[in-house]
Amino acid sequence: MNAPGRNISQSEPVIRQLDDAAINRIAAGEVVERPASAVKELVENALDAGATRIEVDYGDGGKTLIRVTDDGCGIAPGDLPLALSRHATSKIDGSDLLDIRSFGFRGEALPSLGAVGRLTITSRASGQEAASLAVLGGKMGEVRPAALTRGTVVELRDLFFATPARLKFLRTDRAEAQAIGDVIKRLAMAEPFVGFTLNDTSGGDRRTVFRADPENGDLFDALHGRLSRVLGAEFAENALRIEAEREGLRLTGYAALPTYSRGTAVAQYLFVNGRPVRDKLLIGALRGAYADFLSRDRHPAAALFLDCDPQRVDVNVHPAKAEVRFREPGVARGLIVSALRHALAEAGHRASTTVAGATLGAMRPEPAPGPRVYQMDRPSQATLSRAYAAQAPGFAEMPVYSARVEEVVEAPEDTPADHPLGAARAQVHENYIIAQTPDGIVIVDQHAAHERLVYEKLKRQMAENGVASQALLIPEVVEMSDHDARRLLDLADDLARLGLVIEPFGGAIAVRETPAILGRVDARAMILDILDELAEEDDSRSLQARIEAVLSRVACHGSVRSGRVLRGEEMNALLREMEATPHSGQCNHGRPTYVELKLADIERLFGRT
Repeated sequence: MNAPGRNISQSEPVIRQLDDAAINRIAAGEVVERPASAVKELVENALDAGATRIEVDYGDGGKTLIRVTDDGCGIAPGDLPLALSRHATSKIDGSDLLDIRSFGFRGEALPSLGAVGRLTITSRASGQEAASLAVLGGKMGEVRPAALTRGTVVELRDLFFATPARLKFLRTDRAEAQAIGDVIKRLAMAEPFVGFTLNDTSGGDRRTVFRADPENGDLFDALHGRLSRVLGAEFAENALRIEAEREGLRLTGYAALPTYSRGTAVAQYLFVNGRPVRDKLLIGALRGAYADFLSRDRHPAAALFLDCDPQRVDVNVHPAKAEVRFREPGVARGLIVSALRHALAEAGHRASTTVAGATLGAMRPEPAPGPRVYQMDRPSQATLSRAYAAQAPGFAEMPVYSARVEEVVEAPEDTPADHPLGAARAQVHENYIIAQTPDGIVIVDQHAAHERLVYEKLKRQMAENGVASQALLIPEVVEMSDHDARRLLDLADDLARLGLVIEPFGGAIAVRETPAILGRVDARAMILDILDELAEEDDSRSLQARIEAVLSRVACHGSVRSGRVLRGEEMNALLREMEATPHSGQCNHGRPTYVELKLADIERLFGRT
């Protein structure tokens, strides 16, 4: 298509030097995408200034007001005009752009904000008088005396008033306010020893929407307290401490148990040298670490901090500094995957406390027809008479009408209950094992639990010397399309390592050997399940990841099925094996394998507290 450019004159084009105001407005389009971007830049400046307390006010989602107050080192009056000039910064000298040890370093934020809004900066440095300087749509005023005890106050009003077209692309006040809150929470996690306050001044009222006081203690104690404040007590309660180091890279933070997974990736917070980032490499590593424990529609929750020499990571690859580039990306990814998997293995059979909470929430006692009767209330004489009659020797022999009694398989009561998962007492509905612990009960899904145990055994066998197989007396022939047959035969060698030996049989597949650990198995159903898994798997994933996914499907066929009646010793053996097997708290799809209810929780259901 040879048509001339729509915005270029038909005559000979003239090259012009844009004025500073236009340059700043163009730069602002990259640096300041929305009010949350302005808040991020200003709060990061406050952190670079050594602030220990930062207060942020916003109005109408940040469109009419953003004010950031800090107690940092401040700016001398003579430096204020320079601070509002483009590419002026105190954080680097320009000699080495890879040695970045601060949040900001480009010197673009303040002049960009002044180009598109009404910006006023008031500051007082130690031993200096306070001063103020205003910039309106890129036009700088005079430095004036001001009243301020210490630190800096940056006030930005009417964001994008100089570029009104940008206002049309902003979202609702509520959505912009939520984005501001997310920025503050991420920075609060990065700096647990700094206090943060976020206030909404919309409508003339000043309402605190988030507050996090400075934390005390060592780094992990402070971080745990801050995460509890930002992400909630449930996350902190179900998070595993992460601490690992490899080849000069150090990983710290907390990652939640698989059973505390989320439906979206909103609870994933990643930091590189203290800087919040949304990096594809790190997100992929986090996903890969949990791939063995979560289904595709579930996402892990974590707050991870990766620290290294600034020379080994480039933070200047994105205008908003949201992405980074590692010199050795494989080392960073490997550290995250190995550290998380090690922590999950050390957690053993532990499941998140939210499982019990969800179980209790699902239980609803039948509403009482009258006012609640407490235990300390004296019952009526008629109630006492009925109670005495119920305890009489012949009461148990009285006929019960319209009652259906489920068959319950009981376990011997001489098994001690002081194990972590207790002692099996019964099996109900031919799928759930009821175990008694010293301070409560445990309900185990026998199929889900055994599926995980078989999967872990298969993984160990494959890692050591391959999964032992058993030959079928008569090979099972599975009919399928040529495409599906080729897909399976391409992986024939890898499937053989899993104990599954196949070969072509005309236009079909013949199964000659199956994993010995599975015992008798429906080979056809297993082959079709493996085909489904391969169809769902992303081809970009590593071969090992796809083999483990297939292994998970194979394990399902060798697990104790729902509907199988177990003897007492079998139930207790299953519990003991769960206690000794890592990751047994969740099945291969991330669902819990057991629910633990404390006696206090059960008593609360019956109003005994």
